[in-house]
Amino acid sequence: MILFHDPHCIEYSTPGHPERPARITGTVPILNARHPNWEWREPRAASADELLRAHSSEHIERIKNPPGDFDLDTPAYSKIDSYARKSAGAALETARAALKGHRGFSLMRPPGHHSRRNQAMGFCYFSNIAIAALDALENGANRVAIWDFDAHHGNGTEDIIAHNDRIRFASIHQFPAYPGTGAKSFANIDNYPVAPLTPRQEHVRICKHALDQLVDSKPDLILVSAGFDAYARDPLVQMTLEREDFATFGEWLRNIQIPAGAILEGGYSDDLPELIDVFLTSWAG
Repeated sequence: MILFHDPHCIEYSTPGHPERPARITGTVPILNARHPNWEWREPRAASADELLRAHSSEHIERIKNPPGDFDLDTPAYSKIDSYARKSAGAALETARAALKGHRGFSLMRPPGHHSRRNQAMGFCYFSNIAIAALDALENGANRVAIWDFDAHHGNGTEDIIAHNDRIRFASIHQFPAYPGTGAKSFANIDNYPVAPLTPRQEHVRICKHALDQLVDSKPDLILVSAGFDAYARDPLVQMTLEREDFATFGEWLRNIQIPAGAILEGGYSDDLPELIDVFLTSWAG
């Protein structure tokens, strides 16, 4: 397992904001202690050309020189452009490593799957996984699948890759919930809205069906928006998954014969480090 991580990603915060440095600072020592043989790599920043595959030049400029906060959830932190480019770069390198046969995980912030082509929102500034998927198509992959099991709809991913017939996207998310999208499927987009407090076994079944459909599309690469906020004790939604369900997700990835890489999205409970560890441990085998 290769972990793409830049320790500087913890240097921005707002008091009380759920997307906080502790998500990372609590996870790094656990993975270091339990998996001494895993490889750590510091990612490079994504280039302007790499960002432009997913975002407009106007959006990239706004992240670099924000006119103010993007919304109540998405502050214009000092140097957010630098942090967001590094997070996008980690996603790029995760995908490229996967294409070379390595399992990789981007342990970075900010997350990305809510960032639309022209809009930062929902804690997200650049759409890390869309940037990585589009880059993979330029670097050896003919088809890419994206499996998003974050509790919130990956509306930014959808906005950027909709109608791209070389990418298939599946999002399993609570509905109704933020951002209020993802009720219907269309074209290359498979949306799986899940009602609050849906029984755990049914939620897991839906996640498996979504992944099976992606595998059936015969992609050269599967990228995972790995959000851990569907956990039963996450403070932002009302979902029912338990620790062992994320282990099951890792086992599914281990058993498919398709290169895969995963990118951290949400997950805001104090148990996040354990959830990440059980997912990665199961995936690594």
